[in-house]
Amino acid sequence: MKIIVKKDYDSMSKEAAGIVRKEIEKKKDIVLGLATGSTPIGMYKELIRMHKEEGLDFSHVVSFNLDEYIGIDYDNPNSYHYYMKENLFDHINILKENTFIPDGNSDDLEESCRIYDKLIEEKGGIDLQILGIGANGHIGFNEPAEELNYGTSVVDLDDRTIKDNARFFNSIDEVPKKAITMGIGTIMKAKKIILMANGKNKAEAISKLIKGKKITTKLPATLLLLHPDVTVIVDEEAYSLGK
Repeated sequence: MKIIVKKDYDSMSKEAAGIVRKEIEKKKDIVLGLATGSTPIGMYKELIRMHKEEGLDFSHVVSFNLDEYIGIDYDNPNSYHYYMKENLFDHINILKENTFIPDGNSDDLEESCRIYDKLIEEKGGIDLQILGIGANGHIGFNEPAEELNYGTSVVDLDDRTIKDNARFFNSIDEVPKKAITMGIGTIMKAKKIILMANGKNKAEAISKLIKGKKITTKLPATLLLLHPDVTVIVDEEAYSLGK
């Protein structure tokens, strides 16, 4: 596991975007695994700048998102379909038919999950997966538990995750309680992984991850210690307990 510590959020975001750019330039039809939330927004802004000002080409890129809430309309500003359009897809030349996000409004959620994993395999697997990390150590929406799902699955959101995500909604009562997420097995099949974290509220989870003393489903991110190619990019605040 490689650890990169940057001074602040902006420099951390640019570092991550630079790695993504190199991977796209090495393989123009790269399959990217994409994350949502507040952490990757700066990286997406830098990728948009690279596209508009430096010609970074996304026309052959394929993307799969980690997760989506269940039961929320895709034109709702809090859906991850909307998030991806607003924060990346509408500003680069990626083809809509090459972007995939779990279907949280499917009539058959279990079948939708199975199809999602199959589609990832058909596209050759994820070359580069972007991850954030929850304050409770979740990756995707794989919450701390005795057991974790291997493949893409329907999950119940942890109370802490619901509370953390309430800042995006008018009230905590509006936060969906369930989501579809890539499972740990789906994530671990990615050839390369970047995990990003910023802020003091992520420091405890990052410390437990990078010190690497235990692997536990109670802190799902620690399973990344088993992956051969993980780069953790953090700002100084998120790294404050990791020294």
